[in-house]
Amino acid sequence: MCGRYRLTHRKQLVEQYFDSVSDEPDWNPRYNIAPTQPVPVIRQNPQEPRREWSLLRWGLVPLWAKDLSGGAKMINARSETAATIPAFRDALKLRRCLIPADGFYEWEKRGKAKQPYCFEVNDGELFAFAGLWDRWKDPSGQWVKSCSILTTTPNAVTSAVHDRMPVILDPDSFDLWLDPGMKDATVVSDLLKPYDARRMRRYPIGTRINSVVNDDEECSAPVELGAQTQACLFP
Repeated sequence: MCGRYRLTHRKQLVEQYFDSVSDEPDWNPRYNIAPTQPVPVIRQNPQEPRREWSLLRWGLVPLWAKDLSGGAKMINARSETAATIPAFRDALKLRRCLIPADGFYEWEKRGKAKQPYCFEVNDGELFAFAGLWDRWKDPSGQWVKSCSILTTTPNAVTSAVHDRMPVILDPDSFDLWLDPGMKDATVVSDLLKPYDARRMRRYPIGTRINSVVNDDEECSAPVELGAQTQACLFP
């Protein structure tokens, strides 16, 4: 799964990388993004050839939900079953998005303790999770837009820590994934595979990341664990 991640690049750089536009206010660097918080997503405008940046609630709330509470349980969608699960089925066909990030976190179980790790693409460059989004109307009539991160089987970098990893899309796949005219779930599902481990690295971090109230550079700072648990680096 993916329950915390990082986006420290400023809004202008994210817009340039994803060739997107936005009316949203500036994005302050975030080191500990948590479920139910507003997160940047990139979507394709269905009427015009442009990508748009907006803030959506992390934790998908389907149109037919009774309230917001279930969204906290839908921060991730399994790529193997998204096409058949009612909460994600239509979104996979009609409402796909990119969720920008430059790092994500997982915890390795060690007896009663858990050791957090930070995962990056290359040396912390921008990348995109494959995301789904939906909208739900609250009792006051206001629309709440929310999103979920798709997950898949782990690669060689993530498998030692967790049995799932978020789907990271190659830039060459962005156009197809965002294409509002592509409604064939089978075609887009072919993109939902483990990312190339040779382009990723992991390293241990401190437990400061465990608390959502902490959101600073120290959350993803590397720590020493000893020779047998040094960071696993792939060139």
